[in-house]
Amino acid sequence: MRMLHKHAPWLLSLVGIVIVAMFLFPLYWLIVTSFKSEAEIFQSPQSWFPHTLYIKSYTEQLSGSSFDIMAGFRNSLFISVGSLIISTLLSIPAAYGVARFRFPGRHMFVLLFLVTQMLPASLLLTPLFILFKQIGLIGPSYWSTILANATAGIPFSVIMLRTYFATLPKELEESAKIDGCNTFTTFLRIMLPIAVPGVVVAAVFSFLFAWGDLIYGMTFISKEQLRPITAGIYNFLGFQSTSWNNTMAFGTVSMIPVALLFIFVQRYIVSGLTNGAVKG
Repeated sequence: MRMLHKHAPWLLSLVGIVIVAMFLFPLYWLIVTSFKSEAEIFQSPQSWFPHTLYIKSYTEQLSGSSFDIMAGFRNSLFISVGSLIISTLLSIPAAYGVARFRFPGRHMFVLLFLVTQMLPASLLLTPLFILFKQIGLIGPSYWSTILANATAGIPFSVIMLRTYFATLPKELEESAKIDGCNTFTTFLRIMLPIAVPGVVVAAVFSFLFAWGDLIYGMTFISKEQLRPITAGIYNFLGFQSTSWNNTMAFGTVSMIPVALLFIFVQRYIVSGLTNGAVKG
């Protein structure tokens, strides 16, 4: 038992490395396959590294011969940022109210948000389409897709920020009220600045939900030039064959902004996730 306790940190580290490797392997295979030729992709046995770097799949992305990737990036950026702003602005006060105030049906309110996270996008597609069509948002516009993606980001943000606000000590609110602050001023000047790491995490995941969306962008936006970058994947999916190296190269290029985003805000993400997990 003492020997097991002595080597426990090493065992935990080994298990952690194995888990990380399992999650990163699809990403590794995506990048490796993007540098292979079609012949090498289908050879048997499979090679772990490309024998020769096949970069034509990347040059075709940048040349825009099959899909205007820069326009796709711009469209996805507009949609993701718009969804981020709406979901963050609405989820912050909602999460604070649920976490700090006691009112009838509070737990049922949180439960409904959890249920919405379980609903697939395909189930919401038809009612959202009917709603947006009646108010005139279906067509050459980003708004329908932005609002649809915000419906996915808001429940997650409320649930996550609720646990984050619940960890903040009540003494801060009491001290602020003694100093003459009302509820709104206390929230705006005291609680919100402290909760910045949690807000950043919620905003980042709202951005990711919208960036990875395909079904809403393809359904609600009728003009092809306004569709997000994820719609470009259809240019490589044929009826009889699929250009796998181009598909993998397209996927690698499209996730570069997401990787850069995580690099710049990783400090806030780690802080927000760890602090928000302390108390439910």
